[in-house]
Amino acid sequence: MIRFKLKEMIAKHEFVLGKRLTLKEISVETGINRMTLTKINTVSDYSTSTDTLDKLCQFFNCKIEDLVEYVSDEGFAQLKSSINVEV
Repeated sequence: MIRFKLKEMIAKHEFVLGKRLTLKEISVETGINRMTLTKINTVSDYSTSTDTLDKLCQFFNCKIEDLVEYVSDEGFAQLKSSINVEV
């Protein structure tokens, strides 16, 4: 499974800038639909285009590995069981 680290990137950006960053602001700056950003941020198995990933990397001035990571099915199952969440 591919895990998006958009929340982490937003938190890092907010820390550096010292102000809140909303999905709406990212949407306006990147041209990515706000609903797409919401899904990336909240839906664990959401699939998006490379164009969207490119725009996010440009916005955050980061590498793709800063924005996404691969988590094996086994690793995901272990993570879920460690926090006792049923999905």
